[in-house]
Amino acid sequence: MFVAGNVMHADLALVQRAQAHDRAAFNEIVLRYKNKVFNYVRRMVHDALDAEDLTQETFIRAYLSINSFQSRASLNTWLFRIATNLCIDYSRRQKKSQGLTTSLSQGNEDEEETQRDIPDLAFDPQRLMLNKELGVKLDDALRELPEKLRTVVLLYDIEGLPYDEIAHITGCPLGTVKSRLFNARNALRRKLTPYLGN
Repeated sequence: MFVAGNVMHADLALVQRAQAHDRAAFNEIVLRYKNKVFNYVRRMVHDALDAEDLTQETFIRAYLSINSFQSRASLNTWLFRIATNLCIDYSRRQKKSQGLTTSLSQGNEDEEETQRDIPDLAFDPQRLMLNKELGVKLDDALRELPEKLRTVVLLYDIEGLPYDEIAHITGCPLGTVKSRLFNARNALRRKLTPYLGN
């Protein structure tokens, strides 16, 4: 926790400098977070060029709204929230351009919004990413998940964010985050069972 506290303190100092129109401070923010944001966005939108554009747009929006940043959330959480909203907008545009108007906030993935415990960590997407072949299969399986399920599993299992930060990023109650994570992991387990062996 000491390290995390140091990171948050350093981030807050950078934000305060950026709010005082220090461009070097904002550039440091970009350097610290661009890879994390890009890797997250890349798994959300699949297309590398679109992911680069959305990552750039995330930092443009962050720059333009840096004065609205409040230290109640971490800088990491704030950037992921901007990126998530851009990915959702991107997905809606893609669906609209294909003649589909399905809302991301609707659907039957969350039919059971009851609060459940998260499945055991024997099936851990982050561990699977370490195995290159399984990592490719996992990326494919992640692409097939609906955005709202993919978002929570990426933020929790890949980015390592706690439930409360994910709830803040997605604008969902804590129980919904846990339910979506449960459903996402179950869906991934079903898709990856043939590759997992015993």
